[in-house]
Amino acid sequence: QSALEPNLDLHCHANNVAHNTHEISTSQLIVRRGQPFSITLELDFAFSTSESLKLTVETGATLLTCCSINATSSLQTGCVTLNVTPPADAPVGKYSLSIEWAETAQQHSPTGKTLKKPMLVDSLTRSLCWFADDWVYLPDEKERQEYVMNEQGHIYRGTAHCFSPMFWDFGQFEEEMVDICLKLLDVNPKHKRDPEDDVSARCNPIYVGRVISAMINCYDDMGVLQGCWDGNYHDGVCPTRWTSSVSILQRWFQSDCKAVKYGQCWVFAGVMCTVMRFFGIPCRVVTNFESGHDTNNSLTIDQYFDEYGLKKMGKEDSIWNFHVWVEGWMKRPDLDQDGRYDGWQVLDPTPQERSEGMFCCGPAPVSAIHDGHTNLKYDVPFVFSEVNADVVKWKIKADGSKIKMKYLTDTAKVGQKISTKAVGSTAINDLTNTYKYKEGKDANANSFSQRLGLYQSETIRYMLSYRQESCLRNSQDIKLNLKLSNRGHSVKSLSISVNAQVTNYTATKVKNVLHDSCFQRLNAGQGLSTNHPTDRYDRTYFNHFHPVTLKTSRKFHVAFIILCRNIFTLLARLHHPVMVQVEFKNPLNETLRFCSLTISGSGLFRSDIRELPANTTLTHQIQTTPYRAGLRTVVADFDCSAFRDVKDSCTVYVKP
Repeated sequence: QSALEPNLDLHCHANNVAHNTHEISTSQLIVRRGQPFSITLELDFAFSTSESLKLTVETGATLLTCCSINATSSLQTGCVTLNVTPPADAPVGKYSLSIEWAETAQQHSPTGKTLKKPMLVDSLTRSLCWFADDWVYLPDEKERQEYVMNEQGHIYRGTAHCFSPMFWDFGQFEEEMVDICLKLLDVNPKHKRDPEDDVSARCNPIYVGRVISAMINCYDDMGVLQGCWDGNYHDGVCPTRWTSSVSILQRWFQSDCKAVKYGQCWVFAGVMCTVMRFFGIPCRVVTNFESGHDTNNSLTIDQYFDEYGLKKMGKEDSIWNFHVWVEGWMKRPDLDQDGRYDGWQVLDPTPQERSEGMFCCGPAPVSAIHDGHTNLKYDVPFVFSEVNADVVKWKIKADGSKIKMKYLTDTAKVGQKISTKAVGSTAINDLTNTYKYKEGKDANANSFSQRLGLYQSETIRYMLSYRQESCLRNSQDIKLNLKLSNRGHSVKSLSISVNAQVTNYTATKVKNVLHDSCFQRLNAGQGLSTNHPTDRYDRTYFNHFHPVTLKTSRKFHVAFIILCRNIFTLLARLHHPVMVQVEFKNPLNETLRFCSLTISGSGLFRSDIRELPANTTLTHQIQTTPYRAGLRTVVADFDCSAFRDVKDSCTVYVKP
């Protein structure tokens, strides 16, 4: 009987290289849909063409049909090579290959019975953006390398006028990613309700993207991340400390799917991008500055102020300094057969509002958002209001009644500098024009008026603006310049009140820090300029500063950004030790305690440091041995008791 035992060669290395999956593994067969792969069955006896050979491919209870199979054999050695092409609509997931052959009784069986020997092996099928028939096909090779193969990137945070990139390690090809990402699909509620239906639906990237969007947050299921926006992170990790999806996903997987604490929008988006790229769906992280949050589907952002110009905080509509989601590239034949809504789709895993009973969002076609087609699925009205809602301001009187300040309606506030990392570089790519028409164009007004019968704003009588003296950093005073001009035709007596409130990036007030008031007379066409130096703020809340003004209710956001200077060796060799040097200067007149320095990078390393005395410079060296070749990004993350989220990075080329 031992002579009848076969050997099956999966050609893992050659197949995975051909399928662009060798970064994940070269010991496990991982193939993409629509592209052929080869396997060889080696028998200890000559295989006759009169004998039958059967290949069965299945995942769970789902049998994969319509595989294209070509076979060649050697009658002398008994080797049979099969070239197998999975269909372009095969469900993504883990498969078993079962090979059965039947031998004639006269040749091999003294009992005259047919013998069958199954051979089971594991393989993984992913979407293929290289194959034209796949729904995630992306024509441009440079974009495929960026949006599927690149393990690192930038996530932009701050304000539309003062922002900076945060370097993020997606790490979709890191160890355990196969098991982690498949686990994420297998524990989703739809799979628990009907496993067979769920697995069959995984052929559709629209379905897969929607499931991933729901599973990145934990609010309806055994999802990956728990959100927290109140600043209380004592039983978890502060969201600003994360620099990598890998550690988050590993924690979730190793804790038997217990939610990781804590995340905010950029963390949710970074983790989702990792999972999407792992499954072969082109994906990029997108930041929308001045992002609207419409809670009642009115397609407007309604803001309320008291008679002193202080903004009323609550659960009403808001404008976040920034919000981060992802875009996935896929076809949308469910919306239109002519391809009108194919391409980039918004998917948002941050738990904001429910969609079909679940905390998920999308896929919403960017083209539909751009043209105001809010009748389409999924969640187009919500995303439209994030990028193109009008801001309507209301004054709440002492008796509780409210008055709409029509002349202060702002059509340009929401949705600014919508950005992502550029392809193949560290530059920023402005996507704003893909989401909406340029302000002032008729098409933009039409796209909004089609969705909502709004009033026309009254003529604006005053022009007010704030200007910051410079892009601020922590430990510096705030200097703001207020400019006010009378656009009317008569003298106006004005009562001006300037109020500053510290908020987090979701526009939730933390505290009031400034109140100035004055009276001015402005002639027709006259302008006024005043300065408001502000040093009365608690540096504990350095992340976002939010001034609010009376009458106009105009706001100006300033992001506090601390930069550390770092010096990295730019070249390294695979499996050869390399010295990394990080330099950080403490700008404060106090000792920084409980300091930690995390050095991370795909295929690189991590470490910690000690406390840092006042006005001193720390130079810290770490020796490491890179274990993966190619372009890698090293990220340095400094945290201490006084402040957090001090990050910088450097690209290192690791030679083979």
